[in-house]
Amino acid sequence: MYPNKSLLTSALVLSASFALSGCDWIVMKPHGDIAQQQANLIVTSTLLMLLIIVPVIALTLFFAFRYRQSNPEATYAPDWDHSTRLELVIWGAPLLIIIALGAITWISTHKLDPFRPLDRIAEGRPVAEGVKPLEVYAVSMDWKWLFIYPEQGIATVNELAAPVDRPIHFRFTSTSVMNTFYVPALAGMIYTMPGMETQLHAVINKAGVYDGISAHYSGAGFSDMRFKFHGLSDEEFARWIDGNKAGGAKLTREDYLKLEQPSTKEAVRRYASVEPGLWGAIVDRCVDGKKMCVSQMMAIDAAGGAGKGGLASTLRSPWRDTEGGKRERTVVAALCTPTNPLGLPVESDASTRVAQKN
Repeated sequence: MYPNKSLLTSALVLSASFALSGCDWIVMKPHGDIAQQQANLIVTSTLLMLLIIVPVIALTLFFAFRYRQSNPEATYAPDWDHSTRLELVIWGAPLLIIIALGAITWISTHKLDPFRPLDRIAEGRPVAEGVKPLEVYAVSMDWKWLFIYPEQGIATVNELAAPVDRPIHFRFTSTSVMNTFYVPALAGMIYTMPGMETQLHAVINKAGVYDGISAHYSGAGFSDMRFKFHGLSDEEFARWIDGNKAGGAKLTREDYLKLEQPSTKEAVRRYASVEPGLWGAIVDRCVDGKKMCVSQMMAIDAAGGAGKGGLASTLRSPWRDTEGGKRERTVVAALCTPTNPLGLPVESDASTRVAQKN
């Protein structure tokens, strides 16, 4: 009846194979403990939801077949409208699944908190006592990644490396817009935001070269914000550090300001040393030194705003009151204005009247 059935089946199987050949299973089979726990969470949640989904689909098909119009053996009960047992099953089973999913979500949210230091490097393998995490500072730019190793004193562009089975402590920020750091083999996505610092604790358990990407659209060069993450042995990591020191230049503030300019498809760059204080200036958004740092603005706001109580550049100065006496008042000594761009003290009658009103 179907002469080409076997041919059709073969074509469908072949088509499915080609479609699935493009899938990257690294998300479900990663090589980092944090990513593995996240993959297990996806599987557990899916199985719990299938406990409801599969029976519902099966019963839908069964009811459609059992109570079809052409089946005279099906029970016909037009006045039926309630069953306590059926109601308990319909509402009780999903409620139990929701409770289980809620409990798993609550536990996993705290256990896999990216700010939480690792207590193990793999299942059954706790972090050895005295092991210090590798510190890595990451900056998302337009459109490239800058990685700073503060302990080793080096920096790289679009290349990242870490020893196998050693905890890694990432700190993230951004130069202009929000972005996302994502190495599927290592851990989940972490957002980077300008003027803020986010963190991630992770570990890689298998040596290899893994893909890292930006997973949040950030403009024209977004699709080229890719880098390689190298999982290395301790000896290979030491040689990688030495190679960067031997073949790199110094990353100064001036170099950073040039680097943060928008560019696409940047090749790997290496810096043998990093100017002290650069990371703090990047987070504070005052690398160029021409504007107030974010931390200074926050300190002013915390002290009461831009009034005299919130300004560090104030002084006590004598003023003549209306009764002819003299007393000291607090005045702003270094607040720049359009007519006084350097914030120099002004002693004119006009400024005196303004200060006296304040």
